[in-house]
Amino acid sequence: MVPALAATGIVIVALLGELLLPRIEETVTRFRARRRCLPAEDGLELDPGRDRRAEARARLLLKSCVNDEEWEMYRDLGFIRVWSMATGRPSVKATDDAPYAYLIYPHKPILAFAPQTGRLLSEHCVEFPDDTRPYGSDRLPDSDDVLAKWMALTGDEQRLLDEANMHLPGRQIDPRQVKRDLWRLRQWERARARVGAPLRDGRAVPS
Repeated sequence: MVPALAATGIVIVALLGELLLPRIEETVTRFRARRRCLPAEDGLELDPGRDRRAEARARLLLKSCVNDEEWEMYRDLGFIRVWSMATGRPSVKATDDAPYAYLIYPHKPILAFAPQTGRLLSEHCVEFPDDTRPYGSDRLPDSDDVLAKWMALTGDEQRLLDEANMHLPGRQIDPRQVKRDLWRLRQWERARARVGAPLRDGRAVPS
């Protein structure tokens, strides 16, 4: 009796599977289609390629605002080094007596370090939400976030430091990563110098 009931149950399950499987597949297909074209609150449709296009526009804007060295640094290394203006000189001019400099990463704190020793000094947390409509979000495109920090830092360094949340190094950015990035930056500068790329003040670096 038990084997007969088990066999009957297996047959029923198989028949139900054959009947329900096409409907399940159809439901999944419709759900995925709706996710690809989900209406926004104002009736517009979300575009899966919007973030990629926004980042492409942000990179063009960043390139148009920073100097050539800073743009190439971001393009090649993924971050920008900004010299402190504490010496009273423009931040785009590298000086041996600059007391400290900053690394600007996308969606990470601004990291202050001593350029002569590589010692990490502090992390400065600032946020710039995306207020554009209708697709505003908590995150700007990566290059827009870097540009916003660059503008705030080069426009009024002291105000940014006063308003940012300051923490000790290592709270959000792995110090080992920063050490690697500073090494990569030195290697990048040496390679750039060999081809006689212009410095921040417009002079050519001797090869």
